[in-house]
Amino acid sequence: MPRVIAGQYKGRVLKAPEGDKTRPTTDKVKEALFSIIQTRVPGSVFLDLYSGSGQIAIEALSRGADRAFLAERNGRACAVIRENLTKLGLDEDTAGLMRMAANDALLKLAGEGQSFDIIFMDPPYREAASDAASAASLIAEKGLLSEDGIFIVEHDKDTDVAKEVSALEFFRSCSYGLTMITFFKRGKS
Repeated sequence: MPRVIAGQYKGRVLKAPEGDKTRPTTDKVKEALFSIIQTRVPGSVFLDLYSGSGQIAIEALSRGADRAFLAERNGRACAVIRENLTKLGLDEDTAGLMRMAANDALLKLAGEGQSFDIIFMDPPYREAASDAASAASLIAEKGLLSEDGIFIVEHDKDTDVAKEVSALEFFRSCSYGLTMITFFKRGKS
Protein backbone atom coordinates (compact mmCIF):
# COMPACT_ATOMS: atom_id res chain seq x y z
CA MET A 1 0.00 0.00 0.00
CA PRO A 2 1.32 3.45 -0.86
CA ARG A 3 1.85 5.87 1.98
CA VAL A 4 2.58 9.57 2.33
CA ILE A 5 6.27 9.99 3.17
CA ALA A 6 6.49 13.57 4.45
CA GLY A 7 4.58 16.73 5.23
CA GLN A 8 1.09 17.36 6.52
CA TYR A 9 -0.19 13.84 5.76
CA LYS A 10 3.01 11.99 6.68
CA GLY A 11 2.44 8.34 7.51
CA ARG A 12 -1.09 8.18 6.09
CA VAL A 13 -1.68 4.96 4.18
CA LEU A 14 -3.39 5.30 0.83
CA LYS A 15 -5.50 2.78 -1.00
CA ALA A 16 -4.16 1.45 -4.33
CA PRO A 17 -6.26 0.17 -7.22
CA GLU A 18 -6.54 -3.61 -7.33
CA GLY A 19 -5.19 -5.61 -10.25
CA ASP A 20 -2.34 -4.95 -12.61
CA LYS A 21 -3.73 -1.94 -14.48
CA THR A 22 -1.66 0.43 -12.35
CA ARG A 23 1.86 0.20 -10.94
CA PRO A 24 2.33 2.40 -7.87
CA THR A 25 5.58 4.34 -7.61
CA THR A 26 7.73 2.73 -4.92
CA ASP A 27 8.53 4.63 -1.73
CA LYS A 28 12.23 4.61 -2.70
CA VAL A 29 11.55 6.30 -6.05
CA LYS A 30 8.98 8.68 -4.56
CA GLU A 31 11.39 9.72 -1.82
CA ALA A 32 14.17 10.30 -4.37
CA LEU A 33 11.84 12.29 -6.63
CA PHE A 34 10.67 14.59 -3.86
CA SER A 35 14.20 15.00 -2.57
CA ILE A 36 15.16 16.38 -5.98
CA ILE A 37 12.14 18.70 -6.35
CA GLN A 38 11.64 19.60 -2.67
CA THR A 39 12.36 23.32 -3.09
CA ARG A 40 9.97 23.58 -6.05
CA VAL A 41 6.94 21.99 -4.37
CA PRO A 42 5.81 24.54 -1.72
CA GLY A 43 3.35 26.96 -3.32
CA SER A 44 3.37 25.10 -6.64
CA VAL A 45 0.60 24.05 -8.99
CA PHE A 46 1.16 20.34 -9.66
CA LEU A 47 -0.21 18.09 -12.42
CA ASP A 48 -0.14 14.30 -12.03
CA LEU A 49 -0.82 12.41 -15.28
CA TYR A 50 -1.60 8.67 -15.09
CA SER A 51 -2.41 9.22 -11.42
CA GLY A 52 -3.16 5.62 -10.41
CA SER A 53 -3.85 5.98 -6.67
CA GLY A 54 -3.15 9.73 -6.64
CA GLN A 55 -0.16 9.22 -4.34
CA ILE A 56 2.25 11.54 -6.21
CA ALA A 57 -0.16 14.49 -6.27
CA ILE A 58 -1.12 13.79 -2.64
CA GLU A 59 2.57 13.74 -1.66
CA ALA A 60 3.00 17.12 -3.39
CA LEU A 61 0.01 18.56 -1.52
CA SER A 62 1.30 17.11 1.74
CA ARG A 63 4.61 18.90 1.11
CA GLY A 64 2.99 22.28 0.48
CA ALA A 65 1.81 22.43 -3.14
CA ASP A 66 -1.06 24.94 -3.40
CA ARG A 67 -3.09 22.93 -5.87
CA ALA A 68 -2.92 19.63 -7.70
CA PHE A 69 -4.69 18.28 -10.74
CA LEU A 70 -4.90 14.53 -11.28
CA ALA A 71 -5.67 12.85 -14.61
CA GLU A 72 -6.55 9.17 -14.76
CA ARG A 73 -8.67 7.42 -17.38
CA ASN A 74 -9.29 4.16 -15.50
CA GLY A 75 -12.62 4.31 -13.67
CA ARG A 76 -11.58 1.99 -10.83
CA ALA A 77 -8.42 4.00 -10.25
CA CYS A 78 -10.48 7.23 -10.21
CA ALA A 79 -12.74 5.74 -7.53
CA VAL A 80 -9.64 4.92 -5.44
CA ILE A 81 -8.24 8.43 -5.97
CA ARG A 82 -11.55 9.96 -4.84
CA GLU A 83 -11.50 7.73 -1.76
CA ASN A 84 -7.91 8.77 -0.93
CA LEU A 85 -8.67 12.47 -1.42
CA THR A 86 -11.80 12.24 0.74
CA LYS A 87 -9.91 10.33 3.45
CA LEU A 88 -7.46 13.25 3.69
CA GLY A 89 -10.14 15.94 3.49
CA LEU A 90 -8.91 17.27 0.14
CA ASP A 91 -11.66 18.96 -1.85
CA GLU A 92 -12.03 19.65 -5.57
CA ASP A 93 -10.59 23.17 -5.18
CA THR A 94 -7.34 21.71 -3.84
CA ALA A 95 -7.17 18.45 -5.80
CA GLY A 96 -9.03 18.42 -9.10
CA LEU A 97 -9.59 14.92 -10.49
CA MET A 98 -10.24 14.43 -14.19
CA ARG A 99 -11.31 11.05 -15.54
CA MET A 100 -9.63 11.24 -18.92
CA ALA A 101 -6.52 10.32 -20.83
CA ALA A 102 -3.37 12.39 -20.31
CA ASN A 103 -3.45 14.27 -23.62
CA ASP A 104 -7.16 15.01 -23.27
CA ALA A 105 -6.47 16.42 -19.81
CA LEU A 106 -3.63 18.56 -21.18
CA LEU A 107 -5.91 19.99 -23.87
CA LYS A 108 -8.70 20.65 -21.34
CA LEU A 109 -6.32 22.38 -18.93
CA ALA A 110 -4.77 24.44 -21.74
CA GLY A 111 -8.28 25.54 -22.75
CA GLU A 112 -8.81 26.71 -19.17
CA GLY A 113 -5.57 28.74 -19.29
CA GLN A 114 -3.81 26.61 -16.66
CA SER A 115 -0.06 26.65 -16.17
CA PHE A 116 1.96 24.26 -14.01
CA ASP A 117 5.13 24.45 -11.99
CA ILE A 118 5.51 20.66 -12.00
CA ILE A 119 4.01 18.12 -14.40
CA PHE A 120 4.65 14.50 -13.48
CA MET A 121 3.70 11.49 -15.58
CA ASP A 122 4.03 7.78 -14.91
CA PRO A 123 2.62 6.06 -17.99
CA PRO A 124 2.70 2.32 -18.59
CA TYR A 125 6.38 1.61 -19.08
CA ARG A 126 5.91 0.02 -22.50
CA GLU A 127 4.33 3.28 -23.72
CA ALA A 128 6.52 5.72 -21.80
CA ALA A 129 8.64 7.05 -24.67
CA SER A 130 5.76 7.71 -27.07
CA ASP A 131 3.41 9.01 -24.36
CA ALA A 132 6.10 11.33 -22.97
CA ALA A 133 6.92 12.68 -26.44
CA SER A 134 3.26 13.30 -27.19
CA ALA A 135 2.60 14.97 -23.83
CA ALA A 136 5.76 17.10 -24.09
CA SER A 137 4.66 18.37 -27.52
CA LEU A 138 1.30 19.46 -26.11
CA ILE A 139 2.90 20.95 -23.00
CA ALA A 140 5.28 23.04 -25.13
CA GLU A 141 2.73 23.98 -27.81
CA LYS A 142 0.04 25.00 -25.31
CA GLY A 143 2.39 26.74 -22.86
CA LEU A 144 1.42 24.52 -19.93
CA LEU A 145 4.70 24.90 -18.03
CA SER A 146 5.35 28.02 -15.98
CA GLU A 147 8.57 29.88 -16.76
CA ASP A 148 10.65 27.71 -14.40
CA GLY A 149 8.36 24.70 -14.63
CA ILE A 150 9.52 21.12 -15.04
CA PHE A 151 8.13 18.02 -16.71
CA ILE A 152 9.05 14.70 -15.09
CA VAL A 153 8.61 11.22 -16.56
CA GLU A 154 8.89 7.99 -14.60
CA HIS A 155 9.86 5.06 -16.82
CA ASP A 156 11.91 1.88 -16.93
CA LYS A 157 15.68 2.19 -17.20
CA ASP A 158 15.76 0.49 -20.61
CA THR A 159 13.67 3.21 -22.26
CA ASP A 160 15.47 6.33 -23.47
CA VAL A 161 12.71 8.87 -22.98
CA ALA A 162 15.09 11.81 -23.45
CA LYS A 163 15.84 10.65 -26.99
CA GLU A 164 12.12 10.73 -27.88
CA VAL A 165 11.17 14.06 -26.28
CA SER A 166 12.23 16.94 -28.49
CA ALA A 167 9.66 19.61 -27.60
CA LEU A 168 11.24 20.32 -24.19
CA GLU A 169 14.83 20.53 -23.00
CA PHE A 170 16.25 17.50 -21.19
CA PHE A 171 18.27 18.40 -18.08
CA ARG A 172 18.54 15.40 -15.78
CA SER A 173 17.95 11.67 -15.46
CA CYS A 174 18.24 9.51 -12.33
CA SER A 175 18.13 5.73 -12.03
CA TYR A 176 16.72 3.76 -9.08
CA GLY A 177 17.00 0.03 -9.70
CA LEU A 178 14.78 -0.75 -12.68
CA THR A 179 13.13 2.68 -12.58
CA MET A 180 14.33 5.94 -14.06
CA ILE A 181 13.09 9.49 -13.62
CA THR A 182 13.81 11.94 -16.43
CA PHE A 183 13.44 15.71 -16.11
CA PHE A 184 12.72 18.34 -18.76
CA LYS A 185 12.23 22.09 -18.74
CA ARG A 186 11.01 24.69 -21.20
CA GLY A 187 13.39 25.23 -24.08
CA LYS A 188 15.17 28.48 -24.71
CA SER A 189 12.94 31.01 -26.46
